[in-house]
Amino acid sequence: MEGWDGMADGSAAAIGMAAPLSGEKSPATSMRRLARRKSTIAFVMCLPLILLIVGFVIYPAFYALWLSMLNKKMTTFVGLGNFAFLLKRHTFQLVIFQSCLFAVTAVVLKAFIGIILAHLMHNIPGTNQKIWRGLLLVPWVIPLALSTLTWWWMFDPSYSAFNWILNQFGFENVPWLGVGGIARACTIAVNVWFGTPFFMIMYLAALKSVPEQLYEAAAIDGAGAMQKLFFVTLPMMRNIIAITVLFSLIVTFAEFDIVRILTAGGPQDMTHVFATYAFQVGIQSGDIPLGAGVSLFMFPILAVSAFFVLRGVTQRTKDIAA
Repeated sequence: MEGWDGMADGSAAAIGMAAPLSGEKSPATSMRRLARRKSTIAFVMCLPLILLIVGFVIYPAFYALWLSMLNKKMTTFVGLGNFAFLLKRHTFQLVIFQSCLFAVTAVVLKAFIGIILAHLMHNIPGTNQKIWRGLLLVPWVIPLALSTLTWWWMFDPSYSAFNWILNQFGFENVPWLGVGGIARACTIAVNVWFGTPFFMIMYLAALKSVPEQLYEAAAIDGAGAMQKLFFVTLPMMRNIIAITVLFSLIVTFAEFDIVRILTAGGPQDMTHVFATYAFQVGIQSGDIPLGAGVSLFMFPILAVSAFFVLRGVTQRTKDIAA
């Protein structure tokens, strides 16, 4: 009996040692609870995208920043020497002016034409709206390099379709891509042609979300079409307009295909933008650190623009919620 009692006491002690203390959570329980959290599931689901962003965006950005601080042979650290060298060059000063002119003018025109087309589409009934909407989306659907080649043919000095039309009315040929000012206008026109459908479809979606009761209340108060536009439609669309403009500004500042195919930066570097000039300096001339420095000049401009636009969107969202 004494032996049995001893075994019983020892077994009880062993069981007591193996059992977790009162109020203490086992690692398995904690892991199960962590796996059940929605935030954990969301993080795991987004992990492949996060890895892609880190691998293809964040790492190249920091590597470009490191390259921009090296000499041409990439053997010596020169700090901000490449940036100081670029700012002293007249050609790069011209590139900064042309990039800002190209991006701002193109975005303003795309927004203006896009909102006009969106209103026209909004007022077309039924099936006809779907047909016209599909047709107007064609420029945005066609690959940009392919459509730009078509524009290049129409601007070509020898076989220009535009010059042929002008000749039929007795006008002389126009050097569309041979004069700086005209070439700039041509590159902006092609960018507007390509990007306007994006603005149109975004603004059309925003127009359809505006409550009809607001228009009815404005009509009861005696508001006309222009008053409804400025006091009902545009205030309700301000956030989507701001986000669309910001997105387009980022994409337009980084434009490469249109300028590269139409003019390659010519004539006399008068149509270069940041992307094409970075390609010329970094790839064609073999100065990769200087090319990286050119491309990084876009960042502060876009960062400041994004800060003010997103701050305005956040403030208006809070005002609406309040």
